[in-house]
Amino acid sequence: MTQFNENLLRQSASALATVLAPHGPADAKLSAYFRENPKLGMKDRAFIAETVYQVIRRKRLLEYLADGADARRLLLAVLLRVQGVSLRDLGPLLNKQQTEWAHAIKAKSTENLPLAVQADVPDWLWDKLVTQYGEAEALALARSLHLSAPLDLRVNRLNGQREAVLALFAKEGIAAAATPYSPDGVRLKEKIALNKHVLFTKGVIEVQDEGSQLLALLLAPRRGEMVADFCAGAGGKTLALGAMMHNSGRLYAFDVAQKRLSNLRPRLARSGLSNIHPQLIVNERDQKLKRLAQKFDRVLVDAPCSGLGTLRRNPDLKWRQTEMDIVELSIKQARILEAAAKLVKSGGRLVYATCSLLREENEAIVEAFLAQHPEFKPLNAAEILAQQKVELDTRTTLKMLPHVHGTDGFFAAAFERLAAGDKPEPVEMPEPTETVVEVEEAEPVAVKKPARAAKPKAAAKAKPAAKATPTAAAKPKAAPRPKKSAKAAE
Repeated sequence: MTQFNENLLRQSASALATVLAPHGPADAKLSAYFRENPKLGMKDRAFIAETVYQVIRRKRLLEYLADGADARRLLLAVLLRVQGVSLRDLGPLLNKQQTEWAHAIKAKSTENLPLAVQADVPDWLWDKLVTQYGEAEALALARSLHLSAPLDLRVNRLNGQREAVLALFAKEGIAAAATPYSPDGVRLKEKIALNKHVLFTKGVIEVQDEGSQLLALLLAPRRGEMVADFCAGAGGKTLALGAMMHNSGRLYAFDVAQKRLSNLRPRLARSGLSNIHPQLIVNERDQKLKRLAQKFDRVLVDAPCSGLGTLRRNPDLKWRQTEMDIVELSIKQARILEAAAKLVKSGGRLVYATCSLLREENEAIVEAFLAQHPEFKPLNAAEILAQQKVELDTRTTLKMLPHVHGTDGFFAAAFERLAAGDKPEPVEMPEPTETVVEVEEAEPVAVKKPARAAKPKAAAKAKPAAKATPTAAAKPKAAPRPKKSAKAAE
């Protein structure tokens, strides 16, 4: 149990005020606060970090309880109404005014609150969730996002086996279990100092949410293939793909940010992979990409998105996003998918994915793409995953939800480019049977079916690709070595 003192409460309120200030992600602001206060001990830092993130997750409810957004009042509200700290323990540390605030917060009723307040999301987001999932399931989904995410790891197939990793953790007294879906996943019950653990430094394990691991399994690259991770970021999925390819073939990690590609370098060095080639591009229309048209066997597009599926880890995103941001992102996502599709060869596979919960960023993008590109046909995600020994039937598209699957929220759809001259079969977006989710104290609610896409026209005869060896056309320049170690999370 945390031993409270005046300094800990003062530091917690100060850190909270810093994080709640406008502009910038919460994790960066909290890290900066800790650097500016180096005398804080490890336990105090852990308490402050957890308390700050609890306030961000439950900010709408806490602002109601605290009658405003003052950091000191919000701190009292989260301690008294979320953490369950007693007034008796806090009383000696509070001045007269704070004591009055505490009594008012403790006494305030939460009965009959608007559902958006109970869900702790902005009104615009609540409306979208209700429209898409129904009221009861939307509330169950939102409440699952109030919890912190577990620490998921992926075992690098080149350097180790899951059974051996679990055995070592058990020997060390670290509570860990195999993830229910990914054959490479390990889930820790408590967070540990992973960057100092021998399994991490030797490249046996990497931090990666189980849902993210499934995206790599959906692409399912094979030995010797030419593969692209079109929006590689810090490379969590890139590393998973490289291991699935058994360190053979050529795997290009494209990104528009040099910093993100630089963060991949230390992770790549630990992994032992040599088939990955980081490649900086200006944008999705970069000339480098035009020279690689229809050269790739597999292309993964983990598109920039709202990140609302990761609210367990990044709760501030729900307060930083707006409805207009979703509109702008959907335009960008369609443009990126269009560009990435040009890289796929006949018979090749394309996977579009996001960590969003919203239809505008997911099904709507897929429907529009299929309507405009009859040369691509949709593939059944459940069948592909079954081939990878993943027993998870989410129907044609992959949809992972925190309150159902225990992962971050992910969406993915797989396509195949038809061979030149092939006539595609009439395509409609899937009409899944109603998905019923049991919700406590509520009737099961059917998930709304996605709209049908228009039937495609016959595929045009493809022009022959220019003669060029993939290696010569795609030889990337090496990215500069990073100054700092990578943030191993995706």
